Amino acid sequence: MKAVYISKPGGPEMLEIREVPAPVPGHGEVLIDVVAAGVNRADVHQRKGFYPPPPGVSEIPGLEVSGRIAGFGTGVTKPFSIGDKVVALLAGGGYAQQVAVRSEQVVRIPDGVDLVTAAALPEVAATVYSNLIMTAQLQAGETVLVHGATGGIGTMAIQFAKAIGATVAATAGTDEKVGTAKAFLGADIAINYAEENFAESLRAQNGGKGADVILDVVGAKYLQQNVDALADYGRLIVIGLQGGAKGELDLGQLLRKRAAVVATALRPRPVEEKGVIMTAVRDAVWPLIADGRIHPLVDKTFPLDEVRAAHEYFDSGEHVGKILLVI
Repeated sequence: MKAVYISKPGGPEMLEIREVPAPVPGHGEVLIDVVAAGVNRADVHQRKGFYPPPPGVSEIPGLEVSGRIAGFGTGVTKPFSIGDKVVALLAGGGYAQQVAVRSEQVVRIPDGVDLVTAAALPEVAATVYSNLIMTAQLQAGETVLVHGATGGIGTMAIQFAKAIGATVAATAGTDEKVGTAKAFLGADIAINYAEENFAESLRAQNGGKGADVILDVVGAKYLQQNVDALADYGRLIVIGLQGGAKGELDLGQLLRKRAAVVATALRPRPVEEKGVIMTAVRDAVWPLIADGRIHPLVDKTFPLDEVRAAHEYFDSGEHVGKILLVI
């Protein structure tokens, strides 16, 4: 089969297509003929040498795919049939024509979504649901602040939080993206972080109240401003380190607010946890997609052979929503 490998750490030019043996599904695994794969920031970090796959995981990048069930290993108990249209959450291996993955991490695609577009869903839906609901316990009527409004996670987080009745604030780096966050995605408050202090702007536009939950992909660069932006009993959930890993934290400020800072990652979680998350996504998020309250947002698709161009486009930061590789 064709698959993408990283010849050595670096830019998109380090991605190359190779002919490699197709995977053989092991115990508890299903084999998927891949139709499309999502491009995520984790793939970019892996390409640069900053985020190696967990031990025992394929070196092929790619954390989410859509496709059709093509075969089974032993011990698969989920009621799948050959040809079922599914999506899968992966620890790696998605940039390929086939992938073998534990059945716990596989669910059928939502009603009303085509098989290519479905590849935009598993990683972002699992990330958003596991962090906003399972970790932060976001409730209707609370305020959530989402950083990176127009990225894959941001576009899903804004729509999901609105769908469950939260007040949604979001940050973006240009006026155009700020406009997209409000007019297209439905954010109640949108802030240009390049021009405003987002903590001050949030309170000014939210009746003096900070955020009950913050979903942060930036990390150290935003740490102090995030803590400033938290409401009493607020929960800061750090899921990315685009702005660095080390920052100074004012514990006194956290104590006064009775607030919490939690850092999570999806990729290294054990299969059992990923299975619980994907089942919850199927039960709680898929119906919101089927009834139109959440729209999967795909910016652009590229053939697998143009994986370098896909990464160049991702690196440009111009995309709104997801970038997909079509196999």
